[in-house]
This record gives sequence, structure tokens and C-alpha cells, in this order.
Amino acid sequence: MTMNICVIGGGVVGLLSAKELTASGARVRLFEMTSVGRASSWAGGGILSPLYPWRYPDAVTELARWSQGVYPELSARLRDAGGVDPEWTRSGMLMLDTADQAMAQVWAERFGYRLDTLAGEALLACEPALGGSEGAALWMPDVAQVRNPRLVQAAHHSLLRQGAVIEEQCEVTELRVRGGLVAGVRTAGGEFAADAVIIAAGAWSGRLLEGLGIRPDIRPVRGQMLLFKGAPGVVSRIILGKRHYVIPRRDGRVLVGSTMEEVGFDTGTTAAARDELLEAAFRLVPALRNFELERHWAGLRPGSPCGVPYISEHPQLAGLFINSGHFRNGVVMAPASARLLADLVLGRTPVLDPAPYAL
Repeated sequence: MTMNICVIGGGVVGLLSAKELTASGARVRLFEMTSVGRASSWAGGGILSPLYPWRYPDAVTELARWSQGVYPELSARLRDAGGVDPEWTRSGMLMLDTADQAMAQVWAERFGYRLDTLAGEALLACEPALGGSEGAALWMPDVAQVRNPRLVQAAHHSLLRQGAVIEEQCEVTELRVRGGLVAGVRTAGGEFAADAVIIAAGAWSGRLLEGLGIRPDIRPVRGQMLLFKGAPGVVSRIILGKRHYVIPRRDGRVLVGSTMEEVGFDTGTTAAARDELLEAAFRLVPALRNFELERHWAGLRPGSPCGVPYISEHPQLAGLFINSGHFRNGVVMAPASARLLADLVLGRTPVLDPAPYAL
């Protein structure tokens, strides 16, 4: 029997979850309260690695590692199918805080990552834009990035071609529940029946579960970003300071981020954050002083304990699943999260142990 599935949330996690389910033969309808991909997935940096990944639980590393393995092929398929290139690029990542080098080396050997220490001429040869002010850095040459707005555009187009229905500007206001089973969703435009409902609404995921017993510990955490209109070659590596990062794009634009602010659902930008990020940008890459500041924006991350997302069926409502709470690492963990979620919904052997992600 073909399953009817409702997916709530049109970010990268919701889109890829819907793609996995549609590819398996399910009839999928996706609901997005604004425009597809315009929230956290659009606002982030697109680094395909957690920042200082050894500081996260193994559950985060397992999702990230699986996703990193499929991203080159996934990006190529999305590009070839719809003409939007996610711009998967192996930039490598330089981490200028070497305080936990011993911990980092143990983690890298355990999970099979390449991690080197660079200093002096070797460091400047790797990234001349640093200007010689840094003593040493940890270097992960295999870390890649995607241009996340292009990734969600490509996934959006691909999902439509697969036959899914996407309802934009359509907020789900209530879950339909009957006798301990989820039966569908209710929106301003009507009710939609479903055999399963997936909540992948990022920072807004917890709202739909209010009054329904157990709910995920997900909160909004604002992050502000700057975009410089640079030139190709000004900076070529992802550079990570203690609290901020610089990400070069193929066309020369350079992203600088990010703040971590507990301000509820406020998506406004502030002058204080702008000044903080400008100072970090000029300290990490002095040449950015010569380029136009093109944009300043903010997004809301779905914060969760220790950054481990919830990917599971609700323990009290059969047919209700959650795929949310990815905090700062939604893009890098999205392919694995989507695959694991689809495995659980469809009753397949899960690609990863689901226990660490249970609600």
C-alpha cells in the first residue's frame, strides 16, 4: 500500500527527508509556513563539518561522516537534474585554536579523518590571506562546503520533479490525532489526511507538540552573518577562529559568521553583532577591509542539548516522526538524517543506530 506522508518544514532537512520518502514510492505533501528553504537552511554557512568536530558527541560525528560521504554525488545529481549547482567545494578547514590538539588527534584517528598541524611558512602557504599573524593551526584538508541557498533551491526543484506536492505560505496549525495515532494535519487551507507526519520545522518544531505529552527540547538560537563582495582568490580556505569563521565562495564572495544569541524567535539584526563580525573578519582576513560589505542577516538555529538532533517516532503517538534539532549542523547532517528518518518511517533496516536520536 502506498503511504501518504505529510512533511512539515521546507528547510534542507525537510526537503531531503521528503526526497528520500518520495524516492521510495510514498506520496508526499510538504508544508512550509513561509518560502521553501528561506529560514535556517538559507541563513547558515554551508560548512560540511561541525566546527571543532571532536567537541561534539559521537552521534553528531556519525551523521556528519555518513553525509560527507554522499555529498559529492548528491550535489552532482541535483545539479544535473535541475541546473542549479549546489557548488560542493573541497576548501579544507583551518582551525586557529589549537588548545585541544591532543583530543583532536585522538578523534581523527578514531574516525578516520585527516588532521594535520601547520605553522609558519606551511600555514601561510596553505592560506596566504592570514597575513602571517597566526602561530599555528589545525588543518582538515578534506572538509568541503556547499552554497546552502543553492542546495535548497536544487533540492526544491528535484522534489517537485519527483512528484511531491509542496505547499508554501501554508502553516500547519494543528496535528490531527485519533486514539493515539496521528491522522494528518490541519492548516488554514483545510485538513490533510496522512499515514505518517514528519516534523522537520527547525526551531519551530516544538510548537506543534505542545499539549501532546513528550516534546523535543528545541529552542531558537539566533546567528547573524555578514557577506562581503570579494574577488576570487582573496581567501581560499575555510578559516575558523575561536568564535568566528570565514567561508570563501567560488565567485569571490566571503561569508563571515556567526553569533550565538538566545533571543527567542527574533530574527532581527543588530549593530553590535555587525561590529563584532567586522572585527573578526578583519582580524582573520585583513584583506577584507578592501571589499564592500554586501549583506547582513540573521537566522534561527534549532538548538538542542549537545547538538544531537531528534530523529525518531514519537513515543506516545504512532505515525508521528520528528527530524529536527540539528543546531549548527543541519546542512552537514541532513542527508544522513533524511535517510535514517525514511528508514524508520518505512520500516527498513536503519542506516545508522537510531538509539542516540530518540525522543
